[in-house]
Order: sequence, then structure tokens, then C-alpha cells
Amino acid sequence: MKKLSLISLGILASLQIANAQTISSKKWADLFSYNNVLAMKEDNGKIVAAAENGIFYYTISTGEITKLSKANGLHEVKISAFDYNPQTKIGLIGYQNGSLDVVTPDGVTYVVDIPIATGYNGSKKINHISITGDLAVISVGYGVSIFDLKKKEFKDSAFFISGGVYQASNEATILGNKVFSVTNTGLKTHEMNTTFPVFTTWATEMPGSFKHIDSEGVLSFSSATTAYLYNGGTPVALSQTFTDVHDVVVNNNNIIVTDLSRVYTFNTSGTFGNAVAFGEECNTATTIGSSVYGGTILSGIKNESSNTFKPDGPYFNYAYKISLYGDNQILVSSGGREGRFNVPIINTKNPGFYFFNGMEWIYPSYFIGNTTSFNILDVVSDPADPNDIFFTNYNNNVGRGIYKMKYNASSKDFAFTKYYDLGTDSPVTRRPVGLTFDDSNNLFASIAFSGEGAALGALTAVGAYDRTADNFLISNTTSLFGAAQKPLYYEGLLWMPIPRINSFIAYDTKKTLSISDDTAYILNQSNGFATASGGTISVAIDKSGDAWIGSDIGLRVLSNAISVIKTPADAVVEPIIIEQNGLGEELFRDSQILQIEVDAGDHKWVSVDGGGVYYLSADGQRTIKHFTKENSPLPTNSITDIKVDRKTGKVYFVSYSGIVTYQGDVADVTSDFGNVLVYPNPVVYSNFKGKVTIKGLAEVTNIRIADAAGNVVHSAVARGGYYEWDLNNQRGKRVASGIYFVLMTNEDGSDKATAKIAVVN
Repeated sequence: MKKLSLISLGILASLQIANAQTISSKKWADLFSYNNVLAMKEDNGKIVAAAENGIFYYTISTGEITKLSKANGLHEVKISAFDYNPQTKIGLIGYQNGSLDVVTPDGVTYVVDIPIATGYNGSKKINHISITGDLAVISVGYGVSIFDLKKKEFKDSAFFISGGVYQASNEATILGNKVFSVTNTGLKTHEMNTTFPVFTTWATEMPGSFKHIDSEGVLSFSSATTAYLYNGGTPVALSQTFTDVHDVVVNNNNIIVTDLSRVYTFNTSGTFGNAVAFGEECNTATTIGSSVYGGTILSGIKNESSNTFKPDGPYFNYAYKISLYGDNQILVSSGGREGRFNVPIINTKNPGFYFFNGMEWIYPSYFIGNTTSFNILDVVSDPADPNDIFFTNYNNNVGRGIYKMKYNASSKDFAFTKYYDLGTDSPVTRRPVGLTFDDSNNLFASIAFSGEGAALGALTAVGAYDRTADNFLISNTTSLFGAAQKPLYYEGLLWMPIPRINSFIAYDTKKTLSISDDTAYILNQSNGFATASGGTISVAIDKSGDAWIGSDIGLRVLSNAISVIKTPADAVVEPIIIEQNGLGEELFRDSQILQIEVDAGDHKWVSVDGGGVYYLSADGQRTIKHFTKENSPLPTNSITDIKVDRKTGKVYFVSYSGIVTYQGDVADVTSDFGNVLVYPNPVVYSNFKGKVTIKGLAEVTNIRIADAAGNVVHSAVARGGYYEWDLNNQRGKRVASGIYFVLMTNEDGSDKATAKIAVVN
């Protein structure tokens, strides 16, 4: 039976000892896909494998799987190359942006020499890495570089320039004291000496276009259709003809050639051994003893018996929106739009949606091999029957509309139920965007580019699902240039951003499915949106009933939203003004606000396009945290969705590059105390110099902290379910070592709680 743990052996050991930039903590976890295995290396009965957003370590005898990603040690996502030395237990990871992670038993070191290097403006993606002893040869768009793994620094680099044009090294390896590189113009070689960097001194051993190379005592390389054994002299073609070579691997016993549909093995003399079909496409393969293991594109590591081995995760990393429901169940949509509102992002992998049933990730077989073009912007579960799943397909092709599917827990799969075409009689009209349910479990859809006659495709519409007739009733609004975002249901209205024009809609369904009496209340520039705004993008409503509306160039708040929205002429949306250097400044001015989410303590999570995620106080005046891809495990600085599980406080950050979670401090906040917890405790200054967190508090908590003699050293009023104490006394100086008592009451004094904090300076 497979075991999954986050405490690793071998190259993943001691990850708590982080070198260089430390961006992870125990509060973070990844929900990445580990299906697409890019490279593998064997280590004494274990396989170390690299996937798109992390590496994992599979022990064949026990089934144990450990993983390492940006959530617990790495510094980037989008891995493009990987190799590992089983003797030294050192791995080297290369990323698409040109950076590197050196993974050792003592930690992870981040290397950014290539991304910040000047003088070369081409692709800095790491194409390939090959480790020999303590040296690694790295293939990049400009040629090759030699990296010293012990010193963690670069040695020589050879720039392949011919006719003033850079030639990429597709792959390279070291054999003896010589570097071999395969390029689009031939197999190039050079000894590692003083003339190594000079491209004119490199020899062309064999002209041609070659893709892959590897060595371990002997050397093998390949074109797209032919693999060669090279022992000096003229390369000898191996006996098989291939369709499309994906990789060549050489180990102590075999040469392994991964073709489009099969893996071929040869001994190190070039004699053919056998061919193995894994039933799907592989990126790479290796042998351990007499067994062949494939690194697949869609199933992780696969053995000859078609058993698969990988950390659990969604089918792909692409993600756009997420729905949380039931007992820890998750639905993830994988679509997207260019420019936030119009052109669908075409994904050739046609990913559909992903489902987590509370125990494991499940991918609907409906999407495998389906020729319909799916660009799913939203997927939700029906509260009336959680096994009924609805999703929107937003595209310009046949098949756009809303779909209904039924989940079967026994088969762990989904069956197609019905397709609703919404009357899409034009290639661009009636594209469904988002779905939401009201408090009577009625389903509503936001629809972009609806209309008739002269207004064809120019209006935003709302679709109401009629369960009896099993169809959608469409109601056009008067909002021109009719793009739409996912609606939010609150107090009988659908609150819907309009991303293409400077407007926002609150749509009153009158709590019925009938569309004849519906009313759309529209806010625009005259209500206070920025003059230059191109549209609204996101909305959230907080515990005070204020609507926080994010636009393409800032944030606006509509106070007492439900009271004022029905008289739009009197409604005013206002910016939040914060003090910066003694001057008032508009919060998030000129920033595109992708998503806003309110947690159980009324704090706001705000995603800024290109700016990461901000965690704000309830009134927005104070930034509590600011996460970016540079200082946290966020895979990108453009987070397309945020969801908070209010029961647990866990926060989900969704992006086109994958999903990560953060364990927040605020959960299930009420007027009374929950499970009060203080951490870290004890506070040892030599180990921790931050603030002490007290969580599980009431919505409003009066706090007094006293020393052992009963003297009050600190007092405060905490709002939102948690508090951070900086260990300073009333005079602003750090308290002395000792035991401190935390005495707490809720707002009206009806509930009390106590805690102790040990301080060691």
C-alpha cells in the first residue's frame, strides 16, 4: 500500500534547514499535479522524479512517496530540467525562468545567476541538466554552462554563436573530461579547458539535428527517429527505428530510448533487449534491475503492470476558479480568458474540471479524448443534490453552454447528463461565465455577449435554471458591451461585476425563477468608479453588509450595499484612503483587483494582478500580510481565485500555475470563544523573534496580559478572532523572561477564556 508523508529521506531530508531565500512554512501546502513526470533517476531501489511543479521520491519496496515543492522547500514552479547524483544525494532542478535549486540533504539553495545575467536576451529556460560527479552541465538557449555542485557556483560557459545567432544546446552531458552537446546543427564536443568558452574551438562530431543525449560509461544520443551509440569514432545507429524519440537515458546496465508509444532497452554495447508499451505517452523511462519504469505525461510513474505511483493531486495544474462544499470536497475549473473578459484561453490539453471527493482527486473520464473544446470558467455542486454538477463552457466554438453531470461515488466518475446551449445562434453570443445558488437552491448563471437584433452580443444576461422544465430562462440586462463575471448571491440579489465597461450590476430575481419581473440595478462612473476604469472584475460582501468591488484600476466600497443599491442614483462607491508618509493615498490605486474574499473574522484577502495577495484588516486600513511569489509559496503573482474554508481557516489560492493552500489563523469566528490556542509557546528568543499568535478568540475580545505578580503588562481589543502580541509591555519594551497570563472576555462579558505564555529571552 502506498504511503504519503511530508517527512522525506535522501535528497528530501532536513528540509526545515533552508538555505538562501526561505519562503515556505508548515502553514503552506500544495495541491499541484504530479502526473507529468519530466525526468527520473534511480537510487538504490528508489526513484527520484521531477514533475511540473515539484519533485517526488518513490521507494519501490515500501510504496512510500515523499514530495518537495514550493510549499515546503523549493523556490519556483514550472520545472523544465532535473538530474540527481545518487552517490552524493544532490539534485539540481532547472526552471523555465532560468533559475536553479540545488537540493542537498542539508537544504535547498536558490541560484539566480542565469535569470539576472545581462548580454543575452533570448530564452533562459533550462533545457536540460546532466550531473557527473560534482559537476553539472546545463543546457540553455545560449549554449552550455558548467555548474560546480559543491561550491554551488558556475564555472565556464560556452556561448554557441554562429553567424551572429545563438544556437541552443538541446541537451548535453559530460563523459571523461569532455562535454558533448546535441544541437539542431550537430553533435558538438569540447574538452573542459581554457578554450572551452570559444565556440569556434568546438568540434562537430556528427552533423544533423539531434535532441537527446546521456552518458554513464558509454554515450548515446538521438535525432527524432534514430538513436546512436558513441564510443569515439563514428557513431553507430541502434537497431530500432523510432517514431518520435522523447528521451535517451543511460545507466550502468542499459540504454533506454523512450519513443512516442514504447520504451526500448539496449545493453551498453547497443544490443537490443526488449520493448515495453505503457499504454500512454511517456516523457522518459529508466530501468531498475530487470524492470522498466515509465515517466508518463498523465499518470506519474508507471511500471510494466500498469501500476502508477505519484503524490495525489489534480489531473493538471491549470486552474481558474474553485468551489468548496460538503465535507472537504473541492471542484476546480481550468478555463481562462485573455484580457480578463473576452477571448477564451485555448488549452490544447482540454482539461475540463477536477474533483476532490474529500479523500482523493478524481478526473472525469468524460474529458479524456473528448473532441469538444472545453474552456470551463466555473463548476459547482447543486446543494439540492450534491452529486449533480453544473459547469460553464465559455468558448467561440460548438459546445459552448452549460453542462450537467452526475457523480457516481461507486465508480468514482461522472456521467454526462445534459447540455444546455442557451440559444447560442451566433459564434460569439451567450457565453456562460459563472454559476451561483440562492438561499432556496435556485441556480443562476451570468452570461456574456447576449442580446437580439441591433444589440446582438452586446448585453450582459442572467440565466435562471428551471428545474421542472430542465432548461435555462434567459433575461438580458441593459448593460452594453456585455461581458460578465461570476455572480455573488447576497440578500436576494445577484451581485455581478461587468469587466468590459465601467459598470456593476446588482440583479434582483425577486426570489423567483420568473424573469418577467426581474430588475437590474446598474452602477457606473457617476456612482464613483474611477474615470479611466475599463470595468469591474471582483466583488465580496463583508459582515457589515458593505460590498467591496474590485476594478481594473482600483478598489471601491459600497457601504450598506443592500440598503442603497435599489436607488442607484443615490449610491456612492468610495475608495479606501490610507495614510502613507503622512499623506492620504488610495488603497490599490491603478491596480487590477482579480479577487476579494472575506474570512470568518471579516478580514479581506485581495488578489492584485501581478502584485500577489494582500490580507487586510476588516476596514482595509492595515495590511496584515502580503504574499508574493518571491516571499511565499504562491506559484505566481496573479491569483485568479481565493476561497476560505470558514470552518478551518484554510485559504485556497488558485492560479493558472496551480493551487496552494495557507492555514490561516481565523476560523469559525462567533461572539463566543472557540478553542483558544497560543503559538509559539514557549517563546524562545533565540529560535523565534516574531509575534505570538492567539487564535480561537471571539469576534470582539478584550485582552489583558499580566505577569506572575499580577501586574498588567499589555492590554488590547482584538477583532476578527485572533491577535498577535509583539511581546512588548505598555511602554514598548520587550517583557522579561517568565510566565504571562492572558485574561480574555468577549464583547459583552458573557464568555471568558485564559491562556499562559512562557517567554525565554
